[in-house]
Amino acid sequence: MSSRTSPKVAVIMGGLSSEREVSLSTGRACAAALREEGFAVVEVDAGHDLPLQLLEIAPDVVLNALHGRWGEDGCVQGLLEWLGLPYSHSGVLASALCIDKQKTKDVYRAHGLPVVDSILASKDAVQAGHVMAPPYVVKPYNEGSSVGVYIVAEGANAPVMAADMPDVVMVEAYAPGRELTVSVMDDRPLTVTEIITDGWYDYSAKYTPGGSRHVVPAQVPADIFQACMAHALRAHQLLGCRGVSRTDFRWDDRRGLDGLVVLETNTQPGMTATSLTPEQAQAVGISFGQLCRWMVEDASCNR
Repeated sequence: MSSRTSPKVAVIMGGLSSEREVSLSTGRACAAALREEGFAVVEVDAGHDLPLQLLEIAPDVVLNALHGRWGEDGCVQGLLEWLGLPYSHSGVLASALCIDKQKTKDVYRAHGLPVVDSILASKDAVQAGHVMAPPYVVKPYNEGSSVGVYIVAEGANAPVMAADMPDVVMVEAYAPGRELTVSVMDDRPLTVTEIITDGWYDYSAKYTPGGSRHVVPAQVPADIFQACMAHALRAHQLLGCRGVSRTDFRWDDRRGLDGLVVLETNTQPGMTATSLTPEQAQAVGISFGQLCRWMVEDASCNR
């Protein structure tokens, strides 16, 4: 990053994925916070001409507020490396690894982090009959924000999926229990949040005001709290994440520590008004502006 007093920050947002609207909300919130912190900010709606836009703007640093494919799967990270622009969040390899939920689970399993069984299967096979004993969850293996999630209960038929679901999907055993999450800043796990909803923590629950209730810090036993913190930090490190990440869990409180499983790691957590990471930062004394400033100051190439 340049040493000028007020670095020019390009906040890239929007993009081409199914999470475009969430990304726009994240980007606008981050841009506003950075302006209040004294940065010169240019908001960039990332399209196919993103390389030309960035060359014209010539920013000192890029805050990546994109979500979903092309924005957090290593693609834009590779572009930013090619252009030599320091950027926030994880680099090419960690981004590509974490967007692939099955490969992420392979890393978890290889290093002893607790996970549920999962497989990749063709959309046609999943719709034709049960490829795993119910209850199970079907979802894209390379999307976020609970896009395209189907829960198949015991006794239910095989799911009929939307036409825009990918040809290959992930099928994983349903993990009952409470929804927990931990954000990590570099090598610091922040705190544990419990997410409470009336049903599944889906896209609407995540991004609609009042769609979910967050308990920060989570009211769980000390061993569960510490295990979540340790697992989130371990996942961040094993996957090669940089900047901010967030790891999600399910905990079956009937089974104690044996009921805790790691679901996935998000390399670019949302920064909207209802998002979890800014809320966790606030809970440990880090304002939203300070969080955004830290992401900019942490930015680099070769991540």
